[in-house]
Amino acid sequence: MKIGIIGGGMMGLALAHRLSLQGSMVTVFESNQQLGGLTTYHDYGPFVWDRFYHVILPSDTHLINFIKEIGLEDQLRWGPTLTGCYIDQQLYSISNTMEFLRFPPLTLIGKLRLAFTLLYGSRIENWQRLEKITVEDWLLKISGRNTYEKLWQPLLLAKLGENYKRVSAVFIWSYIKRLFSARDSSLHKEQLGYVAGGYKTVFDQVKKLVCAAGSDIRTGVTVEHIAPHPSGGIWVEHGGAKEHFDKVIFTGPVNVLQQIVAKDLVNIAGGSFSVEYMGVICMVLITRKPLVPYYIVNLADQRIPFTGVIGMSNLVSLQETAGLHITYFPKYLISDDPLLQETDDELRKRFFQGLHLMFPDIKADDIVVAHINRAMKMQPLQVLNYSKLVPTVVTEHDDFFVLNTAQFVNNTLNNNTVVQHVDEFVKNAPFLK
Repeated sequence: MKIGIIGGGMMGLALAHRLSLQGSMVTVFESNQQLGGLTTYHDYGPFVWDRFYHVILPSDTHLINFIKEIGLEDQLRWGPTLTGCYIDQQLYSISNTMEFLRFPPLTLIGKLRLAFTLLYGSRIENWQRLEKITVEDWLLKISGRNTYEKLWQPLLLAKLGENYKRVSAVFIWSYIKRLFSARDSSLHKEQLGYVAGGYKTVFDQVKKLVCAAGSDIRTGVTVEHIAPHPSGGIWVEHGGAKEHFDKVIFTGPVNVLQQIVAKDLVNIAGGSFSVEYMGVICMVLITRKPLVPYYIVNLADQRIPFTGVIGMSNLVSLQETAGLHITYFPKYLISDDPLLQETDDELRKRFFQGLHLMFPDIKADDIVVAHINRAMKMQPLQVLNYSKLVPTVVTEHDDFFVLNTAQFVNNTLNNNTVVQHVDEFVKNAPFLK
């Protein structure tokens, strides 16, 4: 069976591997020159590593199993990590129970209510009811005003700006659920992981396996039109050429689907134009010295122009990064925010102002290079009743299928969720039975 897959991100590549294993002849079309989508990599000069920060939790069973299946189990690396919080112009460690109990910005009652919020949130299964309450109202009710005003509100402002007032409690619940699950895991407890060489190792291995099975992965190819073939199957048009496939699976965003797919292939119902997306700007700083001893520093300071500090080199071995330290400084914002259109130099200047506020002792000689990476549509903004705003995509043809991240209504966007959805699709696909 000939199967075309539109999109060479993590979802498209996992699909290609799964389907080629089952004997299908797969062709992946990726418009960018590199595979990986939001998980792609970047050449930082002395080394190659992920464009945006990624980490594997011990509870990411779908992703870990996928890594094992493609023969990279021996490339999985695990290590303990620390957590920090920057609040009231001070950097605190909150990496264990004693540090948490000593955390000065919160009262004892505030700390107890914060601990209860994390525990309670991690046990909630009925996420639908959380769609009906704002994240602010839910956190005030569960955590109390002291904890909300000193910790949660500054974090929400840093993450979402004033848009946090429109976001449902599902937003924070999905993060609590995923991160807390790592602490419940019996394997690699309190540890995080990565693949040696970053996600480039994963993509290179998948491409090798898929091509060895007789399938094909093409980069730099933009699909212009998808339509039904008169005698069955699907036409895929690119660069003026047409190719015929028995089945086609589309993994791109809904707005692209609307532009290139024939109307008689798919019916898109619901509020597709009501869904707002978050974009991200991420400064990646390569330094000769570490900036912080933590993997993640949560920021509760509105003066700082980025959302957090991700000390990747506190997890990833320095052998991976040529002895240099890599730190990510992300800022999440609505996808039409003018800041996303600023030049790299303008953004570097803006981010460096915050960098010097947090780290006044940093010197120019400590910095090797600063890269600006950005993505216009990172993930949807989970406003009240978000699941009802997501467009319902119904394929009108037995040979055409859609699988994309718009279907993630109660998950954070992460590679474990991506692989999980691929697993479910392959398990239930009628043409594979």
